[in-house]
Amino acid sequence: MSAVCLALALALGWGAPVAQAREGVEVGKESGFTRLVPAEQVEAAAQQQYGQLVQDARNQRALLPDNHPQVMRLRAIAKRIIPFSLPWNRRAGQWQWQVVVLQSKELNAFCMPGGKIAFYTGILDQLQLTDDEVAMVMGHEIAHALREHARERMGKGAATRLGANLISGLLGLGSVGDSLLNMGGQLLTLKFSREDESEADLVGMELAARAGYDPRAGVSLWRKMSAASKGAPPQWMSTHPAGSTRITEIEQNLTKVLPLYERAPKPDVRFDAPAKTGAYLGQPLPLGLWGRGPVRLGSAE
Repeated sequence: MSAVCLALALALGWGAPVAQAREGVEVGKESGFTRLVPAEQVEAAAQQQYGQLVQDARNQRALLPDNHPQVMRLRAIAKRIIPFSLPWNRRAGQWQWQVVVLQSKELNAFCMPGGKIAFYTGILDQLQLTDDEVAMVMGHEIAHALREHARERMGKGAATRLGANLISGLLGLGSVGDSLLNMGGQLLTLKFSREDESEADLVGMELAARAGYDPRAGVSLWRKMSAASKGAPPQWMSTHPAGSTRITEIEQNLTKVLPLYERAPKPDVRFDAPAKTGAYLGQPLPLGLWGRGPVRLGSAE
């Protein structure tokens, strides 16, 4: 019973610290549910899963090498963003950040707890993402890790199972009661998931803007994602619902982050300059992927 009371207290936010505002970029309280699951365990599990993913991709010849232009591009962008992420999470300074690119047609990208970043070639190639749009995707995913949304969901699951088992026993509901209460837990998770997405959008825009990438690219990114969702939605959109409401929210938040971008040092090298190979008769120019100097950040080895 004491454990359930503790879970309820955390759910109400008792003892949960308030996130600091950063020049108008303010998010809500950190969820108390994260305290139900040790961060070390979550990060260790993420490292193991990420390592297995990388190894499987290597075995299938689907892991792009460290000297591939797209890998070098993503690591260069990450190298600019990561230093601005540290104030959002005191553990982030201890993370062993890694960036890999996996050969796949999926429109997908993620950042696991502990700074384990992966992009699929599908989202880069099919959407022809500019550097600014890549920074929006990367900032968004890093924000999920910094705000520990995965740990929060795991904590909610633990609290739901704990509460359902105890309440069902007290009320004599048995397994039927467990099922009903678990359904309620899923609805609770859905609500927090929507909030998590909005929070990750805002924090991700802030990170990218401070790193010198134009946050207005968030609008063009989601328009591209919406256009690509004909038929079955891409994998990334299945967990990152888009739409006019989301784009409107991003546009409303631009006033908070544009001042950061305007005064931020801009990247010395752009990887999205059009390839200079002649006339294209009005067709979009392919990305050139310039800037092939050494960028060392989280080799997959």
